[in-house]
Amino acid sequence: MAHTAELILDEKAALGEGPVWDAAEQVLYWVDIDGKKVHIYDPASNTDNTIELQHSPGTVVKRKSGGLMIAIENGFASLDPQTGEVEVWCEPESDKPDNRFNDGKCDPAGRFWAGSMAYDGKTPSGALYCLDPDRTVRRVLGDVIVSNGIAWSEDARTMYYIDTMTNKLEAFDYDADTGEVANRRTIVEVPDGRGYLDGMTRDSQGRLWVAMWGAHRVVCFDPQTGAQVDQVDVPASQTSACWFGGPDLDELYITSARTGLDDAALAREPLAGGLFRARPGVRGVPADEFAG
Repeated sequence: MAHTAELILDEKAALGEGPVWDAAEQVLYWVDIDGKKVHIYDPASNTDNTIELQHSPGTVVKRKSGGLMIAIENGFASLDPQTGEVEVWCEPESDKPDNRFNDGKCDPAGRFWAGSMAYDGKTPSGALYCLDPDRTVRRVLGDVIVSNGIAWSEDARTMYYIDTMTNKLEAFDYDADTGEVANRRTIVEVPDGRGYLDGMTRDSQGRLWVAMWGAHRVVCFDPQTGAQVDQVDVPASQTSACWFGGPDLDELYITSARTGLDDAALAREPLAGGLFRARPGVRGVPADEFAG
């Protein structure tokens, strides 16, 4: 049975992405990549504060020692949410002006994973990187077109990953001690015309919730069978990412985008670029934080 998402913030973000819930502060962090903003949404007061940046943030995660980490155009940086100060840590793609970093999250060991993409969304010049807490950065995968959703199984033995333009949800054997991956395989392949796999999160039952760009929905997959087992309908076609939040982690927050939509399309979907929320009857899992 499909659920329906409600609009909670009519932000009209150019390219909303990267939601992640802060259980300690009870707020949702998310980004507008093209708008160069990090958002902090407080559902208790229904307020959304923004941090304006000089960089385009591809994603945001919480840092265990305080503050936030972001992926920016060429690499990784820390962000002080109180002052807005950004400290660039490393730029593994400083030699690729036609690329930018996109989505990412932290693994259970506190590593920050994020990948890159070509601005044209077509060239396989991107890669997936892992930033270790000691500031070492590793290039894990190459020949990526649009690096996107990433998640880990409850036992931390499997990593799930999406390169959007392949429209495949892939799995890897994952070594939590070293952060190494192996045995790449496809568990879901979406047929043409049904949207593109984008941002992703896991629920407490081990199922994967994936925003479907261009399809007005978030889809839930069973990673063991590859079958679709649930769905949330969204009044915005370009659903980009999702994450469970709220006091009981039972509220699915969903970002969306307006980029690429002409006037006629925006007239049909005036809520594009909004932040949405649904209650699909399951709970999510706490977000892992960067340990550095």
